[in-house]
Amino acid sequence: MPPRPPAASTLADLRAVVGRAAALDAIADVAPYVEDFRGLYHGTTPLVLLPASVEEVARILAICDRDGVAVVPQGGNTGYCGGATPHEHGAEIVIAMRRLNRIRAVDVANDSMVVEAGCTLAAVQDAARAAGRLFPLSLGSEGSAQIGGNLSTNAGGTAVLRYGMMRDLTLGLEVVLAGGRILRSLQPLRKDNTGYDWKSLFIGAEGTLGVITAAALKLFASPADTATALAGVPSPAAALDLLMRLREHFGEAISSFELLPRRAVELTVGLVDGVANPLADDAAPWFVLVEIGVSRAVTDPTGRLGEALASAADSATLSGAVLATSAAQAQAFWKLRESVPEAQRRHGASLKHDLSVPISAIPRLIDLGTALIARLVPDGETIAYGHVGDGNLHFNVSQKPGTDRAAFLARQAPLQAAMFDLTASLGGSFSAEHGIGRLKVEELERRTDPVELELMRALKRTLDPKGIMNPGKVLR
Repeated sequence: MPPRPPAASTLADLRAVVGRAAALDAIADVAPYVEDFRGLYHGTTPLVLLPASVEEVARILAICDRDGVAVVPQGGNTGYCGGATPHEHGAEIVIAMRRLNRIRAVDVANDSMVVEAGCTLAAVQDAARAAGRLFPLSLGSEGSAQIGGNLSTNAGGTAVLRYGMMRDLTLGLEVVLAGGRILRSLQPLRKDNTGYDWKSLFIGAEGTLGVITAAALKLFASPADTATALAGVPSPAAALDLLMRLREHFGEAISSFELLPRRAVELTVGLVDGVANPLADDAAPWFVLVEIGVSRAVTDPTGRLGEALASAADSATLSGAVLATSAAQAQAFWKLRESVPEAQRRHGASLKHDLSVPISAIPRLIDLGTALIARLVPDGETIAYGHVGDGNLHFNVSQKPGTDRAAFLARQAPLQAAMFDLTASLGGSFSAEHGIGRLKVEELERRTDPVELELMRALKRTLDPKGIMNPGKVLR
């Protein structure tokens, strides 16, 4: 039997915590909070709460723990796996974090900042920039994605190659536990060997162990100069060869190395306004977008990047390249890359896989995965693109025009099983940066080492004994 909706007295107590204006229950008001970004899940809820402080979150969770009411924490609602969407039974309340949006502190000397979970990623980037520093996490949804969601899914993005994922960018957390207790561990320390590393337990947990309300984040020196280029390459193997060549020239200065198939570029140019392909005359089947950030001690990085690309062209590693000669041109290159998901949405239905393998296995993943798609999804076309510099590909399939949408979508399950088996055979992961949410719970159960899975469940039982924290997500 599905759980019962909260009692009227419980809802009244919850409304009193945040005030009537911050407690949403009208159908039109809650509508944006009950459907996930991809439209895969359509839930219901009797109440959406918008707390403005960690103390309000603590009081909400204390009431929910008292009365056995499940809660779904939600940030910018930009996730791909349904992790922030309430279930259809309507027994869960939603805690939306957007009013917890203060930049609490910026410490330039310590290269750190403390921000609340409802801050958008763009706002955090802007605050770092205003202090002459860099917060390097970069996503296509950074204008709406919130830091709490970035933490809860251990977000990656385009700069993982140089700076790491969200877990690598976090020094401390403030978390409200299921019973309402507040774990205050915001010390912005790089060395702190005083027991277990609690913050790592909550990063990537998707709100199933507690509600993240604030974080101490790492900052970095802003690159004094950057160089950006788009290059055409004959194959994914040639792209990896180019990456190794560039590493010999620039070492850790390479911040991004993105792979795009010609078909993704064609879709994006054709379907998204303001997007152009500066290598339109290049017949290359693949393109690479590379960005390098250098210190003040390095002069003319664009010239140096041009020399490295010219050397690669001489060896037939690439067929052509164009260097960005202005910030606007570099932004245009990035718009081409970041508009691929939008182009796929406009093109039609798609089957998505967020995969990671050792970087050396990328060409084999693409070859074998493309063959699987040709066999299992004849009404689809492969769009495999992404962060090849860190081994993460978004291995998607777009529906061909004129084919049946329902029949196409019905191919998801057999294709997904085959793709995940292939990824595992290459030593990879079926969930690289988008999390588990509701979408991949069964896969996690099927593919995770039994000992590891039991440890996860034991941790869940310890921190959330009543099972009220985002139930049915990650674990069940």
